[in-house]
Amino acid sequence: MRKQAALVAATAVFAAAAAAVAAVLARQRLSEAKRWARAGAVLRGLEERCAAPAERLRQVAEAMAAEMRSGLACDGSEGGDGSALLKMLVTYVDSLPSGDEKGLFYALDLGGTNFRVLRVQLGGKEQRIIKQKSKGVSIPQHLMSGGSDELFDFIAAALAKFVASEGEDYHLPEGMQRQLGFTFSFPVKQTSIASGTLIKWTKGFTIDEMVSSFTLPTQTIDSNLRLSFCSDMENCCNHPLSKCSDRSSHLPLTEFDQALDAESLNPGEQIYEKLISGMYMGEIVRRVLLKMAQEAYLFADNVPPKLETPHILSWHQAGRNLEGIHLLAFSLNYSTVRSILQSTFFLIGFQIESTCYKTRKVVVDVCEVVARRGARLAAAGVYGILKKLGRDTASPDEKRVVIAVDGGVYKYYTFFAQCMESTLSDLLGEEVASSVVIKQAEDGSGTGAALLAASYSQCLQDD
Repeated sequence: MRKQAALVAATAVFAAAAAAVAAVLARQRLSEAKRWARAGAVLRGLEERCAAPAERLRQVAEAMAAEMRSGLACDGSEGGDGSALLKMLVTYVDSLPSGDEKGLFYALDLGGTNFRVLRVQLGGKEQRIIKQKSKGVSIPQHLMSGGSDELFDFIAAALAKFVASEGEDYHLPEGMQRQLGFTFSFPVKQTSIASGTLIKWTKGFTIDEMVSSFTLPTQTIDSNLRLSFCSDMENCCNHPLSKCSDRSSHLPLTEFDQALDAESLNPGEQIYEKLISGMYMGEIVRRVLLKMAQEAYLFADNVPPKLETPHILSWHQAGRNLEGIHLLAFSLNYSTVRSILQSTFFLIGFQIESTCYKTRKVVVDVCEVVARRGARLAAAGVYGILKKLGRDTASPDEKRVVIAVDGGVYKYYTFFAQCMESTLSDLLGEEVASSVVIKQAEDGSGTGAALLAASYSQCLQDD
Protein backbone atom coordinates (compact mmCIF):
# COMPACT_ATOMS: atom_id res chain seq x y z
CA MET A 1 0.00 0.00 0.00
CA ARG A 2 2.82 2.30 0.92
CA LYS A 3 4.62 1.44 -2.32
CA GLN A 4 1.53 2.31 -4.34
CA ALA A 5 1.17 5.60 -2.49
CA ALA A 6 4.82 6.39 -3.03
CA LEU A 7 4.47 5.52 -6.72
CA VAL A 8 1.41 7.74 -7.06
CA ALA A 9 3.22 10.58 -5.29
CA ALA A 10 6.30 10.18 -7.49
CA THR A 11 4.13 10.13 -10.57
CA ALA A 12 2.43 13.32 -9.43
CA VAL A 13 5.78 14.97 -8.79
CA PHE A 14 7.07 13.98 -12.20
CA ALA A 15 3.85 15.18 -13.82
CA ALA A 16 4.10 18.50 -12.01
CA ALA A 17 7.74 18.85 -13.01
CA ALA A 18 6.90 18.01 -16.61
CA ALA A 19 4.08 20.55 -16.54
CA ALA A 20 6.45 23.16 -15.10
CA VAL A 21 9.05 22.42 -17.75
CA ALA A 22 6.39 22.57 -20.43
CA ALA A 23 5.19 25.89 -19.06
CA VAL A 24 8.74 27.27 -19.06
CA LEU A 25 9.30 26.05 -22.60
CA ALA A 26 6.00 27.55 -23.68
CA ARG A 27 6.94 30.88 -22.14
CA GLN A 28 10.33 30.70 -23.81
CA ARG A 29 8.73 29.95 -27.17
CA LEU A 30 6.28 32.80 -26.64
CA SER A 31 9.09 35.10 -25.62
CA GLU A 32 11.11 33.95 -28.62
CA ALA A 33 8.17 34.57 -30.91
CA LYS A 34 7.67 38.05 -29.46
CA ARG A 35 11.38 38.76 -29.85
CA TRP A 36 11.42 37.86 -33.53
CA ALA A 37 8.11 39.65 -34.09
CA ARG A 38 9.65 42.83 -32.68
CA ALA A 39 12.79 42.46 -34.82
CA GLY A 40 10.59 41.82 -37.84
CA ALA A 41 8.56 44.95 -37.11
CA VAL A 42 11.71 47.09 -36.96
CA LEU A 43 12.92 45.56 -40.24
CA ARG A 44 9.58 46.10 -42.01
CA GLY A 45 9.46 49.70 -40.83
CA LEU A 46 12.98 50.21 -42.17
CA GLU A 47 12.05 48.69 -45.52
CA GLU A 48 9.01 50.94 -45.85
CA ARG A 49 10.87 54.14 -45.01
CA CYS A 50 13.87 53.27 -47.22
CA ALA A 51 11.78 52.40 -50.27
CA ALA A 52 13.08 54.12 -53.42
CA PRO A 53 10.78 53.23 -56.33
CA ALA A 54 11.60 54.41 -59.84
CA GLU A 55 9.18 57.34 -59.74
CA ARG A 56 10.80 58.71 -56.59
CA LEU A 57 14.24 58.29 -58.13
CA ARG A 58 13.16 60.26 -61.20
CA GLN A 59 11.96 63.04 -58.91
CA VAL A 60 15.32 63.07 -57.11
CA ALA A 61 17.13 63.22 -60.48
CA GLU A 62 14.96 66.08 -61.68
CA ALA A 63 15.59 67.98 -58.43
CA MET A 64 19.32 67.51 -58.96
CA ALA A 65 19.16 68.75 -62.55
CA ALA A 66 17.18 71.79 -61.35
CA GLU A 67 19.84 72.50 -58.71
CA MET A 68 22.55 72.32 -61.34
CA ARG A 69 20.68 74.78 -63.54
CA SER A 70 20.20 77.09 -60.57
CA GLY A 71 23.89 76.87 -59.71
CA LEU A 72 24.92 77.69 -63.27
CA ALA A 73 22.57 80.69 -63.27
CA CYS A 74 24.52 82.29 -60.41
CA ASP A 75 27.18 84.86 -61.18
CA GLY A 76 30.09 82.62 -60.19
CA SER A 77 30.42 84.09 -56.72
CA GLU A 78 30.01 81.99 -53.60
CA GLY A 79 26.57 80.67 -54.40
CA GLY A 80 25.48 83.88 -56.13
CA ASP A 81 22.47 85.25 -54.30
CA GLY A 82 22.53 82.33 -51.86
CA SER A 83 19.57 80.54 -53.41
CA ALA A 84 21.63 77.87 -55.17
CA LEU A 85 22.29 74.86 -53.00
CA LEU A 86 24.59 73.20 -55.52
CA LYS A 87 27.59 75.44 -56.17
CA MET A 88 28.72 75.15 -59.78
CA LEU A 89 32.21 76.47 -59.08
CA VAL A 90 34.71 77.36 -61.81
CA THR A 91 37.71 75.01 -61.82
CA TYR A 92 39.94 76.89 -64.28
CA VAL A 93 40.79 73.53 -65.84
CA ASP A 94 40.87 74.41 -69.55
CA SER A 95 43.07 71.60 -70.79
CA LEU A 96 42.51 67.86 -70.59
CA PRO A 97 45.24 65.24 -71.10
CA SER A 98 45.90 64.45 -74.75
CA GLY A 99 47.74 61.19 -74.14
CA ASP A 100 51.05 62.62 -75.27
CA GLU A 101 52.17 63.52 -71.74
CA LYS A 102 55.46 62.03 -70.58
CA GLY A 103 57.41 62.25 -67.37
CA LEU A 104 57.06 61.88 -63.61
CA PHE A 105 54.11 63.50 -61.85
CA TYR A 106 52.74 63.50 -58.32
CA ALA A 107 49.39 63.93 -56.63
CA LEU A 108 47.90 64.47 -53.20
CA ASP A 109 44.36 63.24 -52.67
CA LEU A 110 42.76 64.69 -49.54
CA GLY A 111 39.15 63.63 -49.26
CA GLY A 112 38.40 62.54 -45.72
CA THR A 113 40.04 60.85 -42.77
CA ASN A 114 42.73 59.45 -45.04
CA PHE A 115 44.79 61.00 -47.80
CA ARG A 116 46.87 59.40 -50.50
CA VAL A 117 50.20 60.35 -52.00
CA LEU A 118 50.70 59.15 -55.57
CA ARG A 119 53.51 58.99 -58.09
CA VAL A 120 52.72 58.38 -61.76
CA GLN A 121 55.22 57.89 -64.57
CA LEU A 122 53.71 58.58 -67.99
CA GLY A 123 55.07 57.29 -71.29
CA GLY A 124 52.87 58.97 -73.88
CA LYS A 125 50.30 57.27 -76.09
CA GLU A 126 52.38 54.15 -76.62
CA GLN A 127 53.29 53.33 -73.03
CA ARG A 128 50.57 55.31 -71.22
CA ILE A 129 51.07 54.81 -67.46
CA ILE A 130 54.43 53.07 -67.09
CA LYS A 131 54.54 52.94 -63.30
CA GLN A 132 52.25 54.05 -60.54
CA LYS A 133 52.61 53.87 -56.78
CA SER A 134 50.51 55.27 -53.98
CA LYS A 135 50.51 55.30 -50.21
CA GLY A 136 47.57 55.93 -47.91
CA VAL A 137 48.03 57.87 -44.68
CA SER A 138 45.48 58.17 -41.87
CA ILE A 139 44.94 61.66 -40.50
CA PRO A 140 44.93 61.76 -36.68
CA GLN A 141 41.57 62.87 -35.30
CA HIS A 142 43.00 65.90 -33.48
CA LEU A 143 44.37 67.35 -36.73
CA MET A 144 40.87 67.42 -38.24
CA SER A 145 39.80 70.09 -35.75
CA GLY A 146 43.12 71.69 -34.85
CA GLY A 147 45.01 74.35 -36.77
CA SER A 148 45.69 74.63 -40.49
CA ASP A 149 49.46 74.72 -40.01
CA GLU A 150 49.44 71.43 -38.11
CA LEU A 151 47.29 69.71 -40.75
CA PHE A 152 49.33 70.79 -43.75
CA ASP A 153 52.66 70.26 -41.97
CA PHE A 154 51.55 66.67 -41.42
CA ILE A 155 50.59 66.27 -45.09
CA ALA A 156 53.84 67.88 -46.28
CA ALA A 157 55.89 65.58 -44.05
CA ALA A 158 54.13 62.53 -45.48
CA LEU A 159 54.79 63.77 -49.02
CA ALA A 160 58.46 64.40 -48.22
CA LYS A 161 58.82 60.90 -46.77
CA PHE A 162 57.16 59.40 -49.86
CA VAL A 163 59.55 61.26 -52.19
CA ALA A 164 62.59 60.38 -50.07
CA SER A 165 61.79 56.67 -50.44
CA GLU A 166 62.16 56.77 -54.24
CA GLY A 167 64.71 54.69 -56.01
CA GLU A 168 67.18 55.79 -58.68
CA ASP A 169 64.61 55.27 -61.42
CA TYR A 170 62.53 58.18 -60.17
CA HIS A 171 65.19 60.88 -59.92
CA LEU A 172 64.32 63.95 -61.96
CA PRO A 173 66.82 65.69 -64.24
CA GLU A 174 68.77 68.43 -62.49
CA GLY A 175 66.92 71.73 -62.37
CA MET A 176 63.48 70.21 -62.99
CA GLN A 177 60.81 70.66 -60.34
CA ARG A 178 58.26 68.05 -59.38
CA GLN A 179 54.79 68.74 -60.75
CA LEU A 180 52.07 68.09 -58.19
CA GLY A 181 48.31 67.77 -58.59
CA PHE A 182 46.15 68.29 -55.51
CA THR A 183 42.72 66.73 -55.14
CA PHE A 184 41.14 68.75 -52.33
CA SER A 185 37.64 67.31 -51.99
CA PHE A 186 36.04 70.25 -50.26
CA PRO A 187 34.12 73.27 -51.61
CA VAL A 188 36.68 75.79 -52.86
CA LYS A 189 36.14 79.04 -54.75
CA GLN A 190 39.10 78.93 -57.10
CA THR A 191 40.74 82.15 -58.24
CA SER A 192 43.15 80.49 -60.67
CA ILE A 193 44.43 77.09 -61.71
CA ALA A 194 46.71 77.11 -58.66
CA SER A 195 44.83 78.84 -55.84
CA GLY A 196 41.44 79.11 -54.18
CA THR A 197 39.61 80.00 -50.98
CA LEU A 198 37.93 77.36 -48.83
CA ILE A 199 34.16 77.90 -48.62
CA LYS A 200 33.39 75.32 -45.93
CA TRP A 201 34.61 72.08 -44.44
CA THR A 202 32.81 68.75 -44.78
CA LYS A 203 33.58 65.09 -43.96
CA GLY A 204 34.36 65.66 -40.30
CA PHE A 205 36.84 68.52 -40.61
CA THR A 206 36.19 71.60 -38.45
CA ILE A 207 39.22 73.90 -38.77
CA ASP A 208 37.24 77.12 -38.56
CA GLU A 209 40.21 79.45 -39.10
CA MET A 210 40.49 78.26 -42.70
CA VAL A 211 36.91 78.91 -43.81
CA SER A 212 36.47 81.99 -46.05
CA SER A 213 39.87 83.37 -45.09
CA PHE A 214 42.28 80.59 -45.98
CA THR A 215 43.73 80.68 -49.49
CA LEU A 216 44.86 77.26 -50.65
CA PRO A 217 47.84 77.44 -53.02
CA THR A 218 48.79 74.40 -55.07
CA GLN A 219 51.85 73.61 -57.13
CA THR A 220 49.99 73.03 -60.36
CA ILE A 221 46.32 72.25 -59.98
CA ASP A 222 43.44 71.94 -57.55
CA SER A 223 40.80 69.49 -58.65
CA ASN A 224 37.75 68.10 -56.84
CA LEU A 225 37.25 64.93 -58.89
CA ARG A 226 35.24 62.01 -57.63
CA LEU A 227 32.98 60.96 -60.49
CA SER A 228 34.05 61.57 -64.07
CA PHE A 229 31.72 61.35 -67.05
CA CYS A 230 33.40 61.27 -70.45
CA SER A 231 31.84 61.06 -73.88
CA ASP A 232 34.62 60.47 -76.44
CA MET A 233 36.75 62.93 -74.39
CA GLU A 234 34.72 65.78 -75.90
CA ASN A 235 32.32 66.25 -73.03
CA CYS A 236 33.56 65.68 -69.48
CA CYS A 237 31.71 66.40 -66.27
CA ASN A 238 33.42 65.99 -62.90
CA HIS A 239 30.88 65.88 -60.14
CA PRO A 240 30.87 65.22 -56.37
CA LEU A 241 27.44 63.61 -55.97
CA SER A 242 27.40 64.16 -52.22
CA LYS A 243 26.52 67.84 -52.56
CA CYS A 244 23.26 67.26 -54.40
CA SER A 245 19.55 67.12 -53.60
CA ASP A 246 19.73 68.13 -49.93
CA ARG A 247 16.51 70.09 -50.27
CA SER A 248 14.63 67.39 -52.13
CA SER A 249 11.52 66.26 -50.28
CA HIS A 250 11.73 62.99 -52.19
CA LEU A 251 14.68 61.56 -50.24
CA PRO A 252 13.53 58.49 -48.25
CA LEU A 253 14.53 59.26 -44.65
CA THR A 254 14.17 57.17 -41.50
CA GLU A 255 14.39 57.93 -37.79
CA PHE A 256 17.95 56.60 -37.90
CA ASP A 257 18.94 59.05 -40.63
CA GLN A 258 17.40 61.96 -38.76
CA ALA A 259 19.18 61.04 -35.54
CA LEU A 260 22.51 60.62 -37.32
CA ASP A 261 22.11 63.97 -39.07
CA ALA A 262 21.22 65.75 -35.81
CA GLU A 263 24.37 64.40 -34.16
CA SER A 264 26.67 65.11 -37.11
CA LEU A 265 29.07 68.01 -37.46
CA ASN A 266 26.92 69.52 -40.21
CA PRO A 267 23.26 68.94 -39.27
CA GLY A 268 20.81 69.70 -42.05
CA GLU A 269 23.50 69.62 -44.72
CA GLN A 270 24.61 67.00 -47.24
CA ILE A 271 21.67 64.75 -46.47
CA TYR A 272 22.10 63.00 -49.79
CA GLU A 273 25.69 62.05 -48.91
CA LYS A 274 24.51 60.68 -45.58
CA LEU A 275 22.31 58.21 -47.46
CA ILE A 276 24.78 56.93 -50.05
CA SER A 277 28.34 57.05 -48.71
CA GLY A 278 30.32 54.46 -46.80
CA MET A 279 31.07 56.96 -44.06
CA TYR A 280 27.39 56.95 -43.10
CA MET A 281 25.75 53.74 -44.41
CA GLY A 282 27.67 51.58 -41.97
CA GLU A 283 26.62 53.88 -39.14
CA ILE A 284 22.95 53.59 -40.15
CA VAL A 285 23.28 49.78 -40.08
CA ARG A 286 24.85 49.98 -36.61
CA ARG A 287 22.00 52.14 -35.30
CA VAL A 288 19.35 49.77 -36.63
CA LEU A 289 21.11 46.73 -35.16
CA LEU A 290 21.48 48.54 -31.84
CA LYS A 291 17.74 49.17 -31.69
CA MET A 292 17.06 45.53 -32.49
CA ALA A 293 19.54 44.43 -29.82
CA GLN A 294 17.93 46.68 -27.21
CA GLU A 295 14.28 46.12 -28.04
CA ALA A 296 14.22 42.65 -29.60
CA TYR A 297 17.28 41.03 -27.99
CA LEU A 298 18.68 40.27 -31.44
CA PHE A 299 22.01 39.12 -29.98
CA ALA A 300 20.55 37.27 -26.97
CA ASP A 301 20.15 38.91 -23.57
CA ASN A 302 23.11 41.25 -23.73
CA VAL A 303 23.70 44.21 -26.02
CA PRO A 304 27.24 43.88 -27.45
CA PRO A 305 29.15 46.80 -25.84
CA LYS A 306 30.97 47.73 -29.02
CA LEU A 307 27.68 47.97 -30.90
CA GLU A 308 27.05 51.14 -28.90
CA THR A 309 30.18 52.79 -30.32
CA PRO A 310 29.34 55.32 -33.07
CA HIS A 311 30.93 54.81 -36.50
CA ILE A 312 32.52 51.48 -35.63
CA LEU A 313 31.11 50.11 -38.90
CA SER A 314 32.02 53.07 -41.07
CA TRP A 315 34.74 55.04 -42.77
CA HIS A 316 37.06 53.51 -45.37
CA GLN A 317 36.35 49.90 -44.25
CA ALA A 318 32.57 50.11 -44.75
CA GLY A 319 32.59 48.39 -48.15
CA ARG A 320 34.60 45.41 -46.91
CA ASN A 321 32.62 45.12 -43.67
CA LEU A 322 29.21 45.24 -45.34
CA GLU A 323 30.31 42.75 -47.98
CA GLY A 324 31.57 40.40 -45.26
CA ILE A 325 28.32 40.65 -43.32
CA HIS A 326 26.37 40.04 -46.51
CA LEU A 327 28.13 36.70 -47.00
CA LEU A 328 26.63 35.40 -43.77
CA ALA A 329 23.26 34.74 -45.37
CA PHE A 330 24.69 32.30 -47.87
CA SER A 331 26.68 29.96 -45.67
CA LEU A 332 25.18 27.06 -43.74
CA ASN A 333 28.54 25.65 -42.67
CA TYR A 334 29.11 26.68 -39.05
CA SER A 335 32.90 26.78 -39.26
CA THR A 336 32.69 29.00 -42.34
CA VAL A 337 30.17 31.26 -40.68
CA ARG A 338 32.31 31.53 -37.55
CA SER A 339 35.29 32.50 -39.68
CA ILE A 340 33.26 35.19 -41.44
CA LEU A 341 31.97 36.50 -38.13
CA GLN A 342 35.48 36.78 -36.79
CA SER A 343 36.62 38.65 -39.91
CA THR A 344 33.74 41.13 -39.79
CA PHE A 345 31.96 41.69 -36.48
CA PHE A 346 34.73 40.50 -34.19
CA LEU A 347 37.67 42.20 -35.85
CA ILE A 348 35.89 45.54 -36.10
CA GLY A 349 35.17 45.31 -32.41
CA PHE A 350 31.56 44.18 -32.05
CA GLN A 351 32.70 41.18 -30.01
CA ILE A 352 29.88 38.96 -31.29
CA GLU A 353 31.31 35.45 -31.32
CA SER A 354 28.31 33.21 -32.10
CA THR A 355 24.86 33.71 -33.58
CA CYS A 356 22.07 31.58 -35.01
CA TYR A 357 21.28 31.57 -38.71
CA LYS A 358 18.07 33.54 -38.15
CA THR A 359 19.97 36.35 -36.45
CA ARG A 360 22.54 36.45 -39.22
CA LYS A 361 19.78 36.64 -41.80
CA VAL A 362 18.22 39.64 -40.05
CA VAL A 363 21.60 41.39 -40.01
CA VAL A 364 22.04 40.76 -43.73
CA ASP A 365 18.50 41.99 -44.44
CA VAL A 366 19.27 45.25 -42.64
CA CYS A 367 22.46 45.68 -44.68
CA GLU A 368 20.57 45.02 -47.90
CA VAL A 369 17.83 47.53 -47.14
CA VAL A 370 20.30 50.32 -46.35
CA ALA A 371 22.63 49.44 -49.24
CA ARG A 372 19.79 49.11 -51.74
CA ARG A 373 18.50 52.56 -50.87
CA GLY A 374 22.01 54.02 -51.15
CA ALA A 375 22.74 52.32 -54.46
CA ARG A 376 19.42 53.36 -56.00
CA LEU A 377 19.85 56.96 -54.87
CA ALA A 378 23.42 56.99 -56.20
CA ALA A 379 22.08 55.78 -59.55
CA ALA A 380 19.48 58.56 -59.45
CA GLY A 381 22.31 61.06 -58.97
CA VAL A 382 24.13 59.75 -62.03
CA TYR A 383 20.87 59.81 -63.96
CA GLY A 384 20.31 63.44 -62.94
CA ILE A 385 23.72 64.46 -64.30
CA LEU A 386 23.09 62.58 -67.54
CA LYS A 387 19.79 64.47 -67.85
CA LYS A 388 21.62 67.78 -67.45
CA LEU A 389 24.11 66.71 -70.14
CA GLY A 390 21.28 65.65 -72.42
CA ARG A 391 22.48 62.07 -72.49
CA ASP A 392 19.40 60.46 -70.96
CA THR A 393 17.70 59.95 -74.31
CA ALA A 394 18.67 58.06 -77.45
CA SER A 395 21.15 60.02 -79.56
CA PRO A 396 21.64 59.61 -83.31
CA ASP A 397 25.42 59.95 -82.92
CA GLU A 398 25.40 56.90 -80.60
CA LYS A 399 28.43 58.12 -78.68
CA ARG A 400 29.35 55.98 -75.70
CA VAL A 401 29.24 57.51 -72.23
CA VAL A 402 31.77 56.15 -69.73
CA ILE A 403 31.16 56.76 -66.03
CA ALA A 404 34.22 56.23 -63.84
CA VAL A 405 33.35 55.45 -60.22
CA ASP A 406 35.88 55.54 -57.40
CA GLY A 407 35.29 54.46 -53.81
CA GLY A 408 35.52 51.55 -51.40
CA VAL A 409 31.78 50.84 -51.20
CA TYR A 410 31.46 50.40 -54.95
CA LYS A 411 34.73 48.46 -55.15
CA TYR A 412 34.23 46.03 -52.27
CA TYR A 413 30.47 45.77 -51.75
CA THR A 414 29.29 43.72 -54.72
CA PHE A 415 25.61 44.01 -53.82
CA PHE A 416 25.82 47.83 -53.87
CA ALA A 417 27.63 47.96 -57.22
CA GLN A 418 25.24 45.56 -58.92
CA CYS A 419 22.18 47.35 -57.56
CA MET A 420 23.49 50.75 -58.67
CA GLU A 421 24.21 49.51 -62.19
CA SER A 422 20.86 47.76 -62.65
CA THR A 423 18.95 50.77 -61.29
CA LEU A 424 20.69 53.17 -63.68
CA SER A 425 19.93 50.82 -66.55
CA ASP A 426 16.24 50.72 -65.60
CA LEU A 427 16.06 54.52 -65.35
CA LEU A 428 17.71 55.03 -68.74
CA GLY A 429 15.84 52.31 -70.57
CA GLU A 430 17.37 49.51 -72.59
CA GLU A 431 18.26 51.55 -75.69
CA VAL A 432 20.09 54.36 -73.90
CA ALA A 433 21.63 52.06 -71.26
CA SER A 434 23.38 50.08 -74.00
CA SER A 435 25.62 53.09 -74.68
CA VAL A 436 26.35 53.91 -71.03
CA VAL A 437 29.18 52.07 -69.28
CA ILE A 438 30.18 52.22 -65.60
CA LYS A 439 33.86 51.56 -64.92
CA GLN A 440 35.60 51.22 -61.59
CA ALA A 441 38.47 53.70 -61.25
CA GLU A 442 41.41 52.79 -59.02
CA ASP A 443 42.73 55.88 -57.25
CA GLY A 444 40.66 57.80 -59.80
CA SER A 445 40.72 61.17 -58.09
CA GLY A 446 44.43 61.00 -57.31
CA THR A 447 45.46 59.68 -60.72
CA GLY A 448 43.22 62.28 -62.32
CA ALA A 449 45.00 65.05 -60.44
CA ALA A 450 48.38 63.73 -61.59
CA LEU A 451 47.18 63.54 -65.21
CA LEU A 452 45.82 67.07 -65.08
CA ALA A 453 49.11 68.23 -63.55
CA ALA A 454 50.84 66.63 -66.54
CA SER A 455 48.44 68.28 -68.94
CA TYR A 456 48.91 71.67 -67.34
CA SER A 457 52.68 71.22 -67.37
CA GLN A 458 52.46 70.47 -71.09
CA CYS A 459 50.45 73.66 -71.59
CA LEU A 460 53.20 75.69 -69.93
CA GLN A 461 55.81 74.11 -72.18
CA ASP A 462 53.71 74.90 -75.26
CA ASP A 463 53.37 78.53 -74.16
